[in-house]
Amino acid sequence: MRIRHLNCGTLRPIGTAAMVCHVLLLESDDGLTLVDTGFGLRDVADPRGRLGRSLITAVRPDLDESETAIAQIAALGFEPRDVTDIVMTHLDSDHSGGIDDFPAARLHVNARELADADAQPGPSPAVRYRPWRRSTRPAHVQSYDRFPDSWFGLPATTLATHGDDLAFVTLPGHTSGHMGVAVRDGDGWLLHCGDAFYHRGGVSGGGVAMTMRFAQAASARHPRIARQTRRRLADLHDHASDTVRLVCAHDAVQYDRARG
Repeated sequence: MRIRHLNCGTLRPIGTAAMVCHVLLLESDDGLTLVDTGFGLRDVADPRGRLGRSLITAVRPDLDESETAIAQIAALGFEPRDVTDIVMTHLDSDHSGGIDDFPAARLHVNARELADADAQPGPSPAVRYRPWRRSTRPAHVQSYDRFPDSWFGLPATTLATHGDDLAFVTLPGHTSGHMGVAVRDGDGWLLHCGDAFYHRGGVSGGGVAMTMRFAQAASARHPRIARQTRRRLADLHDHASDTVRLVCAHDAVQYDRARG
């Protein structure tokens, strides 16, 4: 399996360095799989209608059509129908906006995340799940509510369509149904941690800007559980860094290193 790294949305929040929406494009003989989608064409065409004024003001996205997953996949010589599966860390707007661009793809998502995105009340869900609630639901949705396996000590399950090459790993806190996606990478693994951390220093040590720490805490639906998850990822980094590489969704430095 070949792993490509895409930035599907540049964010420029006030007070921090520019951030990315780090998406994985996985190539195999059976087709293409996206891990998250970043922003999509409908977000670019109607930012206020899709994302809302408050989110746009907070994260100041570029919303460049050339950064959408569908545009980058076309530039690589593929067709939208070549994307057979989309695996979601969670359904926040900056992760799920591109789902609409691949209506034939199977969507893989935590069942709790799906239920919250559809129906959880309150202002925070109304903002974070706004594009999903305004989207056409894919024809094929595979939700997961059982995680009987252990992936480096974390509850996990295999995906219905990918055998042992992918693991769907529970990383709760940012949302109740937040997941990581582990992809076999040669003799090791690449774990896309979504928004379980925002900055590499959150798991590897080192300084993290105050504004970044605040954004991490403010966006977590369950801050205490989110901190526990980051501690478990930090332990994984400390004890298995020769086998497992961790990336998150928004660290631009991590993204550049991964592409390199």
